Amino acid sequence: MPCGEIVDARFKHVCIEALGHALPSHVVTSLELERRLKLCYDRLGFSEGRIELMSGIRERRFFDPGTRPSSIATQAAEAALGDFPRERIGCLVHSSVCRDFMEPATASVVHAKLGLSRNCTLFDLSDACLGFANAMIVVATMIEQGSIEAGLVVAGEDGGPLVEATIKRLNEDPSINRKNSKLSFASLTIGSAGAAMILTHEKISKSGHRLLGGVMRAATEHNHLCHGGQNERGDVLMETDSEALMHEGVKLAAQTWRDTRELLGWSNASVQRVFTHQVGVAHRKLVFSTLELDPALDFPTVEFLGNTGSAALPVGVSLGAKDLKRGDNVALLGIGSGLVCANLGIQW
Repeated sequence: MPCGEIVDARFKHVCIEALGHALPSHVVTSLELERRLKLCYDRLGFSEGRIELMSGIRERRFFDPGTRPSSIATQAAEAALGDFPRERIGCLVHSSVCRDFMEPATASVVHAKLGLSRNCTLFDLSDACLGFANAMIVVATMIEQGSIEAGLVVAGEDGGPLVEATIKRLNEDPSINRKNSKLSFASLTIGSAGAAMILTHEKISKSGHRLLGGVMRAATEHNHLCHGGQNERGDVLMETDSEALMHEGVKLAAQTWRDTRELLGWSNASVQRVFTHQVGVAHRKLVFSTLELDPALDFPTVEFLGNTGSAALPVGVSLGAKDLKRGDNVALLGIGSGLVCANLGIQW
């Protein structure tokens, strides 16, 4: 049975003040990856075009080798901060899957790079691809309770090492066959990006973009469907049952969206724009069909960015914010392996 209710949060005084993102300049097409997988493809009888056909991803972006998540997150944060007074930031949360090291918190590196106040608390928060949405709820709760007046959420995802290690394994591991190769497929859809968001109390907000609240739900009996970590050589690798993860995730998303609408007093007709965690085109199609939402409301990025982990959802908002109109109801639909799901509502 699912774990059940996790968080239902309504916010009366929280605004999204600014957004920022950082995208690498190095573009890698799916066809380029497949040409590097020639040994594997020839051995298993696969044809070029498989990755884009199955995922819809034609390209993704990578930072230079050795780029640290803290540098990516800092770049996105600088884009968001602009002339916002840094001394007013009372909490910094680094919410990526990727981190500089196990200890200390990557947030401490970002804090130092940004020159934030000694009074600004900081920590890392990790929850697979849902980390950024989780961090938004944590910071918004602190603002709502009066603990801080402004907070900064950042993410810096570098998928390059995972993709490189996956290519190496698929080409060199003789135990890989047509069946078990599917467990590595999702790793080839990963891209890189950074994201940042400033949340503030309404009394100091200039934007007036209100974070209304949200709902989190969990179905952790499915935590085995995606596992990532390091092998004995220190290579970053991940195994994912993509099909099962998609179907179980969408079931959880349907429950979460139903409860979110009830919390916010929304119907599907209330929503003018939707931003989702970007996994692949099949996932997006199933999400919108199951939730009975118009696909035209979505702001797709996966085709040219790939799956950028915790940065995917906020990068979409940062890129698509220019098209939002005052008063638009905006739904953020996040999901992460585990399984965990979070939906947030914004009145722009």
